[in-house]
Order: sequence, then structure tokens, then C-alpha cells
Amino acid sequence: MKKKICIVGLGYIGLPTAALLANRGYNVFGVDIVQEVVDIINQGRIHIVEPELDTFVRAAVNSGNLKAATLPTEADIFILAVPTPFHPSLAENEAPKPNLDYVFASARSIVPYLKPGCLVVLESTSPVGTTDMISKMYAEMGVDISQIHLAHCPERVLPGHIMKELVENDRIVGGVRPESTHLVAEFYRTFVTGEVLETNARTAEMAKLTENSYRDVNIAFANELSVLCDKFEINVWELIGLANRHPRVNILNPGCGVGGHCIAVDPWFIVDAGAGAAKLIETARRQNDFKSEWVIEKVKNAAMSFEMKNGRKPKIACMGLAFKPDIDDLRESPALYITTTLLREGLQVFGVEPNIGKHIRIELMDYQTAANSCDLLVFLVGHKEFKTLEVQRSQVLDFCGIFREGLK
Repeated sequence: MKKKICIVGLGYIGLPTAALLANRGYNVFGVDIVQEVVDIINQGRIHIVEPELDTFVRAAVNSGNLKAATLPTEADIFILAVPTPFHPSLAENEAPKPNLDYVFASARSIVPYLKPGCLVVLESTSPVGTTDMISKMYAEMGVDISQIHLAHCPERVLPGHIMKELVENDRIVGGVRPESTHLVAEFYRTFVTGEVLETNARTAEMAKLTENSYRDVNIAFANELSVLCDKFEINVWELIGLANRHPRVNILNPGCGVGGHCIAVDPWFIVDAGAGAAKLIETARRQNDFKSEWVIEKVKNAAMSFEMKNGRKPKIACMGLAFKPDIDDLRESPALYITTTLLREGLQVFGVEPNIGKHIRIELMDYQTAANSCDLLVFLVGHKEFKTLEVQRSQVLDFCGIFREGLK
């Protein structure tokens, strides 16, 4: 008899995982609190943009191995893949606090369906100690935690390559007990071709936070270089290219900030728990947030110069709203933040995002129309569609390096 899996949360991680496992022969039951998402998936369609995902979901639903609903069901394996955002700061310069409401709500929702021997896996990126807190919560709710196997296995995939990396990337599994670690790791070895590494829950949680904080710190260095190069009238892309010719130097690319659910959020989990000890991580996080404010000021200054020269306000196209190229994910997107801020400050702004059809606050414009009709093109995300545009140098503010080799 094939094992039944219940996955709570059908977003950017939960749905690809559900579709992958269903196509591997597991009986998968997906849960999401949004009825529209459930309906779309049960029709064999997808509600997010991710290469190959539509094919996986359609095949999984047509096979009968994937069904979705708004409430959990009994299963042998439960996977929690819900968001872990943070609460907004209560005071200026205060570090954001992790919001674990979704994690705890999803963990509570499966309690009526837990049975001896079942696996419960938290995939949501979480502060250190979260898995232990779920175990304690279960014990307080009357669950015999010695009879279930609870572990943390953080996702570590790149949007745009999720279906490939779910299988090929190494995974880290940390259980609340060694037996739980081993049993959950054995489950992941049934579909992961990368190495499945075993540790404890707290180390697994910290490993994911460390990975994203490492990226954030290195991006902050690149973003700081870009600000300095603007001051020194140096082409930052040429500078980085030259510096990276050193055999032990690998500077990342600067941008308009850092977005996405992971890198822009996870370092704050360490800062919050570190109580003043995570000085470098906090400085990097604030530097990357500052870069977005710096971009806003550069755009406002360019708009003011245009108005003084031409006697009218410019039409501004913000090229890209997603947090990285060639996806539709707007979570914590600096490009989206920059665009909405410019709108609030009274500039005539249009959003250009080829991967979404509409936005509730921003008037969208086709990228070809924007290139032909807007006075300023503010390149915030390097979508592939933008790379073939023919534009005038005077139109362009390039914050993502799409014209790093010179304007076409």
C-alpha cells in the first residue's frame, strides 16, 4: 500500500513538492486555506509561475495521485510548507520579529489526524527552536510525542529551477529525536538524488538561516560597492568583473535591494534571537534595505531633472516588479516597494512585469509600449524580455545591470 502524504500550504514550495511526490507514486493530499487555489489545482492548473510546474501538476491530478482541499486529512506523512513572515517593526530601527502564526496554525490543524508512527516535517524556514516548540505544543495538546516523528527539513531551492532542485539539491534533516531524524531522512531519500544529511532540529533550522544570511551579507557588499561607484563615477559592473579575475574573489551582482521570502527575511530571525550579537548580519540586512531607498532618490532626482528641462513630469516605467528575473513572485520585492513608493510620492509611474497579468495598486504596461512611450525606463529586474529592447541611453536608469555591456 502506497503511503499517503498531506502537505499543508500549496504555495511556491508546497505545490511543487506535492506535484513531484504525486508523480513519484505517492498518494498526495494538498491543503490550502484559499478556496480558489484549491479549485485551480483540482482542475490540473497552477496559480504561480514556475517552469515545468504546470506539466507536473497536470500529470499528478490526471493520475488521481494529487487532490486538494481546504482541510487536512489522515496521512502517514505530514509536510508543513506555510509562510514564515515577520511582524513589522514597532519602532524605528527595531529589528522585525518573526511571525510564526501560520506555522503553529498548520501544526495544530493536523493534530486530529496524527497517529502512531506518522512523520511530521516542518519545511517552512523558521527561527531556531521552532520545531521544539511544535513538539512542546503537541505534548500540551495531549499528543503522545514519543509515538510520532517530528523533524525540520528546510527547503533550499531557487525560484525558476524548483522542480530540478527539489530532486538534485542536498537536503538537511533534523529531528527532535535521532530516530525521527533517520526516518524522515529515509523518506527524503526516496525522491532526492542529492545527499540527505542528518543532524538535530536546531542545527537544521540554523543551517537554513545561515545559508540565506551568507547570501545577504555578500549581496550587501556588492550593493555598497554600487553606491560607492556611483559617487566615484566608476562603472560598478566593470569594476566587479575586473576584481573577480582574482582567483579568490567572487563578488556578487548588485541590484535594487534584496527580495524574496528567504534572503530578505531569514537574517532577521538570527538578529532577533541574537539579542545584539549578530552585528554583521544586521548591518548587511540594513544595507540591502537602504539600497532600495537610494534607488528611489536616484529616480526622483532624474524625474526632477527631466521636469526642469522639459517643463512637464516624465512618464516613468518601472521595469520589473518581481523579486528576481523571470518569475512572478512579488514577496518582499524591492522593485515592488520602489514602484509603490514612487507612486505614493506623486510621480507618474507605470509597472512593467511580463510575468503577471494585473496588480491591484499599479497600472501595468507592456514592455514594448513602455520602451516606446515612457520618458524614463527604470530597470529594476533583469527579465529576459527586457534584454532585447532598443532604447535611448537618455531613457535608462539601470539598477540591475541589464545593460552592463552598454546599451544596445
